[in-house]
Amino acid sequence: MAGALTLSDGGDDRLVLGRRAVLETLRAGRPVVRVLVSGASSVRGPLEEIIREARVRHIPVQTVDRRRLDLLARGVRHQGVVAIAAEQPLASLDEVLARVRERGQPPFLIALDGVEDPHNLGAVIRTAEAAGAHGVVVPRRRAAGLGPATARAAAGATAHLPVVGVANLVAALEHLKTEGVWIVGADPGAPELYDSGSLVPPIALVVGGEGRGLHRLIRERCDRLVRIPLWGRVQSLNVSVAAGLLLYEVARRRDAARARFDASR
Repeated sequence: MAGALTLSDGGDDRLVLGRRAVLETLRAGRPVVRVLVSGASSVRGPLEEIIREARVRHIPVQTVDRRRLDLLARGVRHQGVVAIAAEQPLASLDEVLARVRERGQPPFLIALDGVEDPHNLGAVIRTAEAAGAHGVVVPRRRAAGLGPATARAAAGATAHLPVVGVANLVAALEHLKTEGVWIVGADPGAPELYDSGSLVPPIALVVGGEGRGLHRLIRERCDRLVRIPLWGRVQSLNVSVAAGLLLYEVARRRDAARARFDASR
């Protein structure tokens, strides 16, 4: 990996909180130092699976007072379990592109322009992983980090989907364009509806931060701008909801193209 994780949402980036997030982290093989379990929790269901997975991987499981988990979580809901993972690296853009080429697939990415809410970032990562995207691109500064709140909202998806940290998002989009990737931005003033064209890989979707949308320089780097229609009185969608609609539109078009290709063989 290209570099250590330096982004933060106010907590320890090495903490993984919540039963689903901890279980997925263990199953993905991410290095974990130890697992802390509240002595007040009933060891069954997902918690029983967590302990079993940890023991298989020879990871120490320690029973602690719930108040210790509360202190570590800093207000984030932990469900009685916390994993202390080794420092999580960010992927580089070239690493992700190389991995995609090895698979023989066209790149499918989503870039976030100034998304500052860790819960929104985690939700986008979770949906991107579910939609089959190859990675999420985030700026290293002035954006939500991958701390406990983000990891919890992602429900373990950060263990499976690369998160790319870039120093300059504009430069990263320019680099993607040289690699033959189409840049499609979400903009409420765009004349084109998101489902009226063919949003298929190679593609990098770009969604803006809460309230501000895309910055001017980012918008100017987009090959196309699309909008999601709004018929009610609310004038905007939550960024994670908008990202989900766009991601699944790409997934739908991608799968339809694959089906047509298979039928023609």
